[in-house]
Amino acid sequence: MPPVYRFAPSPNGYLHLGHAFSALTNFAAARAAGARFLLRIEDIDRTRSRPEYEDAIYEDLAWLGIEWETPVRRQSEHMDDYRAALDRLSALGLVYASLMSRAEIAAATSGPHWPRDPDGAPLYPGSGTDVLLSSGSDSTSLDQPHALRLKMERALALAGPLTWEEYGEGAVTAHPERWGDVIIARKETPTSYHLAVVIDDAAQGVTDVVRGRDLYEATAVHVLLQRLLGLPSPRYRHHRLIVDKEGRKLAKSANDTALRTLRSAGATVGDIRRMIGL
Repeated sequence: MPPVYRFAPSPNGYLHLGHAFSALTNFAAARAAGARFLLRIEDIDRTRSRPEYEDAIYEDLAWLGIEWETPVRRQSEHMDDYRAALDRLSALGLVYASLMSRAEIAAATSGPHWPRDPDGAPLYPGSGTDVLLSSGSDSTSLDQPHALRLKMERALALAGPLTWEEYGEGAVTAHPERWGDVIIARKETPTSYHLAVVIDDAAQGVTDVVRGRDLYEATAVHVLLQRLLGLPSPRYRHHRLIVDKEGRKLAKSANDTALRTLRSAGATVGDIRRMIGL
């Protein structure tokens, strides 16, 4: 079977130069490997995802000369898959409902020496109000908002030592404990990015994941979930990021210039490639 690559944007804004670099890098790698190339729409955030952004993704990628297989997998259509995975983790005694609000967590972790995860957020402190889930239990019966977290210590004991295969580095030792009891779902959504991405990659037979360096550390959580759920681990390649003059990573939330805006201003695909160093 040929290798399988994928590009998986979220339809919560218009694609910018950083997305163009990742999409073109993915597509070129797939072509060079004689691989299949998939597009996935990661739309689990129903409050921010919009149809016009999804339509713009297809338009921008086609303009860049990228071709993908159809049908396109949309995460919002596979919530049952994520619920099933969540129940499997619950059956292992690995999932609990955290009832602490963001303000309560911030207050409990305000000390200067409180440990933080690779993204800079304080590790969850734990609370006497945490509710352990069991197989078949449903946290939606809890009235208050909550996050579903992975019991990291128990997960590590079950999984054992973990590594992933990184392009250019070989076997990398994974340290998911740096993330503490990571969120894997919420009351209103039966998944998080971490859980959905490993389920999707396995369901689509993805063999090679090419994505930004900002997700390098998150790979430790992904290989842990893959081990716990009995899923295969793809090979990973974390590429450089496209940054602005101040060295800040481009982001939709910062309203960085969209590809469609550059195109409307007369930019060509060749111009885009030069701007991102391809």
